[in-house]
Amino acid sequence: MGDCVATLKDVAMLAGVGMSTASRAISGAGPVSAEAMKKVQAAIEQLNFRPSSIGRSLSAQSLGMIGIFAPSFFGAYYGTILKQTDIELRAMRRHVVVATGCGDGTPREEAIEAVKFLIGRDCDGIVVLGHDLLDEDMQMLHKMHPKMAFLNRRSTELESSSFCPDHHHGGELAARTLLDAGHRQLAVISGPTGTSDNEERLRGFFDELARHGIARDAVRLIPSDFSREGGFAATQQLINEGRSFTGLFCANDEMAIGSMSCFHRAGISVPKDVSIIGYDDDYSAEFSSPGLTSVRIPMQQLTQNAVRWLLNMCYGTQHEITREFPVTVTRRGSLAAPA
Repeated sequence: MGDCVATLKDVAMLAGVGMSTASRAISGAGPVSAEAMKKVQAAIEQLNFRPSSIGRSLSAQSLGMIGIFAPSFFGAYYGTILKQTDIELRAMRRHVVVATGCGDGTPREEAIEAVKFLIGRDCDGIVVLGHDLLDEDMQMLHKMHPKMAFLNRRSTELESSSFCPDHHHGGELAARTLLDAGHRQLAVISGPTGTSDNEERLRGFFDELARHGIARDAVRLIPSDFSREGGFAATQQLINEGRSFTGLFCANDEMAIGSMSCFHRAGISVPKDVSIIGYDDDYSAEFSSPGLTSVRIPMQQLTQNAVRWLLNMCYGTQHEITREFPVTVTRRGSLAAPA
């Protein structure tokens, strides 16, 4: 055939079978005799035939792709989610399409636009990390594409599609860990004001403090943006204010790492002068110096179950799904009793 690209018709003719038989043999969709299968496979090898992914998708009415929206590609937190998604899909010989929320609009606007982009790409299912989305946004997007899983978000209206740990309990554990170590003078660097998971962990943190007689207005809180740069800047603000505190809760590990860097440059020792507890317990926490004590959110397990739920929805697999995600604390060197 020279330099011509072989077609399904060429395979069928060489194998001496009908095109429908050749198609079933290649796709695996439908009965084919062992003899016919052997002939088709021999023809494929002889012709160096490569099935068209577009043709297969038109036949199966599926592109074999799962989309995922993440507000950012940066950091250990998002890296864990993207890696686990890819692992689950590759095991099923499926692929992931990723959209991010970086742009000129508000975080909420960028999130909605990115999810709509994935819907427009005809993804079979979509995973959404949308802490900037409102509940009504989630419901609107879900109506547009029902095969959608919301990761790290809880919605009573979309309970079966939501995969979320108990962030309120996570906040309680952060406060309890600092209190048990003897800290009563505290400060907080939070994530963006209004984001649901951030607000839940803060609620839990201050509820636990209240049970121990510490009022919310006695604790300095600086909102930030979940980034290392934001944690560094917020810590510098705390230092400049000169307010006394011995324990600091950072609402994610990225900000905690930035905070420790700022303290180090300022000559303030962690944990001798200030103890720090982070949140997420992502893989950077173990390798910081000192190691970061952190509230552990099982993001790998969360992601695995959200993606497997979508695989069940999209491709008829029978993965067992759990919605129980235990929140614990991993203690490392950033926490000590106050001097």
